[in-house]
Amino acid sequence: MPDSPPSSYRGRLAPSPTGLLHAGHARTFSIAAQRARNHHGTLILRNEDLDPQRSLPEFAEAMIEDLRWLGLRWTEGPDCGGPYGPYAQSERRTHYLAAWRHLRDQGFIYPCTCSRKDLAQVPTAPNDSDDEPIYPGHCRCRTDASQFPEPAGVNWRFRVPDASEITFTDLNLGSQRYIAGRDFGDFLIWRRDDVPAYQLAVVVDDQSMHITEVVRGADLLKSTARQLLLIRALAYATPDYFHCDLVRDPSGIRLAKRHDALSIRHLRRSGLQPEEVLARFAT
Repeated sequence: MPDSPPSSYRGRLAPSPTGLLHAGHARTFSIAAQRARNHHGTLILRNEDLDPQRSLPEFAEAMIEDLRWLGLRWTEGPDCGGPYGPYAQSERRTHYLAAWRHLRDQGFIYPCTCSRKDLAQVPTAPNDSDDEPIYPGHCRCRTDASQFPEPAGVNWRFRVPDASEITFTDLNLGSQRYIAGRDFGDFLIWRRDDVPAYQLAVVVDDQSMHITEVVRGADLLKSTARQLLLIRALAYATPDYFHCDLVRDPSGIRLAKRHDALSIRHLRRSGLQPEEVLARFAT
């Protein structure tokens, strides 16, 4: 990885090997690649394989094969003839631990021993079923974070500044506004099974890889608000954000990895060419 931040545009492809990539991924990643080309910038490949239970080698292999089949090219990745990538989150624990220690020492996070059963009884369930419920605050008053030399054994939550307004301008979807404590609560940054949570890992990686623009799906808009709080707490540089409209199935439900019929692998086997897949789901 470069010792100093480059001055040019840096984007990323950041798939997770927990299932087959689908048509929505194809569109989002093609937009990310096109924006990197438009800026004459660098595009990296990052394998977001943090989840040890769901991240499988066969999905990682299929992920790279499908991206190549689509004609997407990254300039820091496995076939670039250089020393870089694909970066694997499973190999970057020391980076996440350093960030966890900073957040612990500065009082931004606290240990949480609430069980899934406790949280299942929370009445403030999110409108989006894929989002985490607003944490009711049972462990929020804990002040013993400094007594933990390592994060394992308990969940760790970021203490959001209640009623604070988080705003940003998305390069595709325009002005965005969220209220901490209302739209989302204290969120996980480290799991009790000693796995860094998505919110922390992507913020740390985007900083250390000098990402200047994050291109991803609109389902992650609220995550951006959370991540902006982490970026502020860690004194990181803030990238630009471009959230793509979601691809939906014929019934109007946004695609997920369970939609095997719209996986890139299935579309390939059905006889479609890469340009046909990208054109079919361009809007």
